This record gives sequence, structure tokens and C-alpha cells, in this order.
Amino acid sequence: MSEHFDVIIVGAGLSGIGAAHHLTTRCPGKSFAILEGREAIGGTWDLFRYPGIRSDSDMYTLGYSFKPWKERKAIADGPAILAYIRETAREDGIESKIRFGCRVVRASWSSERAAWTVEAERGPSKELVRFTCNFLLMCSGYYDYDKGYTPEFSGTERFQGRVVHPQFWTDDIEYRGKRVVVIGSGATAVTLVPELAKEAAHVVMLQRSPTYVVSLPSQDVIARWLQQRVPSHVAYEVTRWKNVLVGMFFYQLARRRPEGVKKRLVDLVRGQLGSDYDVDKHFTPRYNPWDQRLCVVPDGDLFEAVKAGKASVVTDHIETFTEKGLQLVSGEELEADLIVMATGLRLLFLGGMEVVVDGRRMESSKLLSYKGVMFSDVPNLACAFGYTNASWTLKADLVSEYVCRLLTHMDAMGARRCTPRRSDSDMEELPLLDFSSGYVQRAVGAFPRQGSKKPWKVNQNYLLDIAALRFGEVDDGTMEFAGTTSAGAEVRPHAGATP
Repeated sequence: MSEHFDVIIVGAGLSGIGAAHHLTTRCPGKSFAILEGREAIGGTWDLFRYPGIRSDSDMYTLGYSFKPWKERKAIADGPAILAYIRETAREDGIESKIRFGCRVVRASWSSERAAWTVEAERGPSKELVRFTCNFLLMCSGYYDYDKGYTPEFSGTERFQGRVVHPQFWTDDIEYRGKRVVVIGSGATAVTLVPELAKEAAHVVMLQRSPTYVVSLPSQDVIARWLQQRVPSHVAYEVTRWKNVLVGMFFYQLARRRPEGVKKRLVDLVRGQLGSDYDVDKHFTPRYNPWDQRLCVVPDGDLFEAVKAGKASVVTDHIETFTEKGLQLVSGEELEADLIVMATGLRLLFLGGMEVVVDGRRMESSKLLSYKGVMFSDVPNLACAFGYTNASWTLKADLVSEYVCRLLTHMDAMGARRCTPRRSDSDMEELPLLDFSSGYVQRAVGAFPRQGSKKPWKVNQNYLLDIAALRFGEVDDGTMEFAGTTSAGAEVRPHAGATP
């Protein structure tokens, strides 16, 4: 026997709990459940436990649109973010809707029944359980929770110390008083290094090439000033829009005047580390700003650790692991007791779930993204997929709002299914993610693609998405509606209003 719901949300992380709130408030008549593969709320923020884990976006934009962030720090640590998510779930009574330990592996759509059959493996025994729903909302993020990315290095078996990946950090990993090498230069590495340096003998950040690193205050002075003078929801909304617009301005400036922005970012680092430090070698990337995501360090903590001699940066390639550490191509040897492989994450579309529509398995790389929310020829399925150049939750909130609008529209017209249909065969297809980062390039071929024209073009722009998802036409001429009304009358396939 399978349980049936109007909507099933997959994932009880930041996006999933937010989606549940929107359904509860905007579609109160809809029944729903959340299927969560793990045994806890929080997703990424519960899974990742490495020292110093924090957001790399400010919490006034990473936080929900409907729940003000009231803590002092704008760049918040993982435990504070996790507490925020769990508090939201408690306040809205969402906890009772979550089915923990249910890892979704397959979803099969039947047009005849206008329903999804969702199969999940439950518990350690991987018992197969089934649920059915009319609409499926994927909030599982795009990280592979089971595997991190670890390059193959020569001689790893020779190293006599411990090698760990931050994604699987455990409490028994000892770094106090130890020599630590962190391999990597991305967000995880720049988070780990200053935190480990507080108690380690010394920490080396070993990178093949530099990343743009930007120091930002951990607290938002304007936000704190507003919170003391106006209601919290007003202060939050003003700060949120301030940060959105500043972020958009900086992104557009970086794309239009990359050389000027690059010089300014590098000069800021030079101001932090001094004229004697080799900023050109260690903090001047070969690529332009926002070809990859910028790394944020709150209050310049990474630079402070370097200046204090507790941490150092080495830019080189690994020739081989040795018994004592790492032999570099330059001939230098780095001795270590602990090596941390902050070498990146693996991306996984829809959490690896198999999607079948009327008996036909859908190949993700053949799908086309519709408004950055749904996919061509896949009925009644949406995916919360955040921005690469801004906070994830900005887009996730809009996706949930749009799904609620879509469900309400379908109820009003009596439709049981909605399917984006591509009609322009000459439209150019482009990668879904336009980023040169290694973790993107390794996986982008297995992801859906986007088109060169709307509504198939993915906007990495919050204002454009507000126009399209919050205020744009639901019945836009591309979305096909069909099915049977409650009165039994057939709603014929229909895309757009009749001319």
C-alpha cells in the first residue's frame, strides 16, 4: 500500500523546509509530505561538520524571505544556520510532515492517473517503500552526499598520517598541535585553514592555482543599526534588498569590467597582507572575477592567520605523497601529520533519482530547463535550484512561490497535469551552469541544458526571476495544461490563451 499526497517534497534542508512553509501558507488545502534520506533536518548544514563550517553568503539573503534573520553575524556558522532551519520547521508544524530515512531512488509518472509513484529506500535495510503524489517538488540540492571529489594522487598509500575529506569529518580527527596540509583553494579550504590554525602547530593551504578571496565584515553594520530603530521584519527586508542590489551591481561590474575589478580585488588582498607578500603568486587567479565563485573570508580571518604565522599558502603541484607528507613538483616537501582533501564536491542531478515518464526513462542531459524551475516534457515536477552568483535561497523561495501559483492555476482551470513543451527547434542549447569551476565542469554534461531564449533561458538574476516567477503569466504559451476536472470534463492539451 502506498500513501498519497497532493505534493511530495524531496529533501528537508534549507530549500525543502522553505517549500513546506510556502505550501502551508499559500496552498493550505494541499496535503504534502517531505521525504528526507537522512535522519535529521538541515541537509547540507546537518551533514557537513568540519571545523568552522559557515555560509559564504550573508544570511539576509541566504535566509528565508518570510523569516527574518535576527542573529548578530551576517556570515553565520553552520550550527546557527541549522538552528534557524529547525526553528522554521517547528514554528510551522512542518516536522510532523517529514518522513526521515527515506532516500528517493525513482519517480515514475503516469499520464493516465496524472500521478507520480515515488520509490524510496527506507532505513539501513533499504526497504523499498512507495508514495504517490500529483506534484513532485525536488529540494535535494545538487551535491552528492555520499561521495566527495578526491583526485588520484601518486603514493597516497605511503603516507603514514591521516587523510580525510571535509565532507566526512568526524569528531575523532585530531589536529591540535599537529602539522596540517589542506589541499584546495575554494570555499571549504579558506574556511578550514583559519579555524584549524587556531590550535594546529601550523596549517598549509596547498593550491594548484589561486582563487579570488574577499574579506567581508562578519556583521552587517547597517542591519544592526536598522534593527535598533524599526521592526525586525522591516529591517530584514531593507537589508535583504540592499545586499541583493549590491551583489547584482558587483557581479555586473565584474562581467563588464573584469580587469578593473580583478585589480581592485587583488589590491585589497595586498592591503591585507602587505607589500612584501607574494600576492601575485598566491592570490592572483588566471581567470576573471565570477568565472568561478568568489571566496568570502569573514573579518579577513584567513589573512590574519597568515600574518600571524599560524598558516601559510603554497602554490604548487603535487608530485607524490611520501611517508612524511607531500613531495611537490618544485622539489619542496611538505611534512604533515594530517592531510585534508578540500578538493571539491561532486554534483548530482536530482540526488541521482531515476525519472520515468509513461514508461520512458528520461535522460537528464536531453532535458531543457524551463524558467530554471521545470523541465521539457516532464509533467508536474519542479526543482529548487539556486543561483551560482548569489544566495541559493533567493531562487529557492521564488521556485516555491511559483509552484504554489501553478497549483492554484491548475485547480482554477481543472487541469491535472502541466508540462513545458518546446516548440522552437532552432533555439540554441547551452550548458545549464556557465561556470569554469572544476566541480561544475566535471558534472555539467550530465545535467539538463538551457536555451538561448526565454522561457528556456536560466536567469542568474533575481530581478528577472521575480518578474518571470512571481508576476509572469503561468499560462504563457509554453506550458501545456491537460487532464480531467473534478466534474469529469476533459481539459484538452492547451498551451497559452486562445488568440
